Amino acid sequence: MGSVTLTPVVETVRTPQVVIVDAEIFEAHEGGKLSVALNSPLDTQRALSIAYTPGVAQVSRAIAADKTLAARYTWAHRLVAVVSDGSAVLGLGDIGAAASLPVMEGKSALFKTFGGLDSIPIVLDTNDPDEIVETLIRLRPTFGAVNLEDISAPRCFEIERRVIEALDCPVMHDDQHGTAIVVLAALHGAAKALGRDMHSLRVVISGAGAAGVACANILLAKGIPDVTVLDSKGIVHTGRSDLNPFKAELAERTNPAGRTGGIAEALDGADMFLGVSAGLVPEEIIATMAPGGIVFALSNPDPEIHPDAARKYAAVVATGRSDFPNQINNVLAFPGVFRGALDAGARRITEKMKVAAAEAIFSVVGDDLAVDHIVPSALDPRVGPAVAAAVAAASEE
Repeated sequence: MGSVTLTPVVETVRTPQVVIVDAEIFEAHEGGKLSVALNSPLDTQRALSIAYTPGVAQVSRAIAADKTLAARYTWAHRLVAVVSDGSAVLGLGDIGAAASLPVMEGKSALFKTFGGLDSIPIVLDTNDPDEIVETLIRLRPTFGAVNLEDISAPRCFEIERRVIEALDCPVMHDDQHGTAIVVLAALHGAAKALGRDMHSLRVVISGAGAAGVACANILLAKGIPDVTVLDSKGIVHTGRSDLNPFKAELAERTNPAGRTGGIAEALDGADMFLGVSAGLVPEEIIATMAPGGIVFALSNPDPEIHPDAARKYAAVVATGRSDFPNQINNVLAFPGVFRGALDAGARRITEKMKVAAAEAIFSVVGDDLAVDHIVPSALDPRVGPAVAAAVAAASEE
């Protein structure tokens, strides 16, 4: 990689106690964020002969005779493939495979730090579902689980379904299910902090893409009956003729009151707003929500409504950002989910395992629960082990 001359303080990213300048960001990424570490040093001739030829041939012959031995004598069964086509990266959109690689490297760093799992980023220079699925089928001997990442909707639904069907290992699209898990955990916290029954809440979700659909599904599965979803054209309802098959199916299971219109009609009297889209919501519409409501404005870097404005009307406000209270971040979920699934030898990540993960995240908050602390910190070292244990137990059940 060639050198880049940087002029510091062109733009800053602010958190409560930290100011990060451009130069610091680029220097931290220079040369990539990952490397391969050895479990044993290769510092003698004997060590070299054991790790590579001729010793390694004995291990290869044994695996050829009994493929189950690969789980013991290679890293594949504990290796997560972090896979993206670069079509829906963060809030940047379709930036392509090469530009998505820094994000996937970061994801791998989070797997190691918070889940104790090795992972490898794989960015694919194709948006074709057939080619993506076929590539992962061919690479299956290399890894033990697949974390799909930053793949645009609605293709992400088909790709995840087909990869799950094709592979005999845990597969999860984190933009969908990691988001849904942490949202459910945060809703547990918000409802308890307010002394409310979350099953009685009327929930409005802005965004019918990967995260919005998965959040709707997990809330419905948890027994919250009144969920309304909006896309860029308004409320998703059965009377619309412009819905793709995924939204049409969702319309059959949501919006029980048959509401029509846009965000104003959806939020009037609602108890909870969940934003997982880039669309801004005017303050005056949030003001029409029921008193003592909940606002999760998770769009990054710009929430659907600024937290300071939302707090005028809502009792609990959360964002996806680290510089406001109640950060709802996927890192609370995915490292522990995959660790638990691999620890249990699970072939699938089920809805029950996802719900168990959400409950485990919420349980870590404990006595520190408050309206401005409904989920643990993303850096809380207790979260990953708690989630892994809960997921493994749910898998065994």
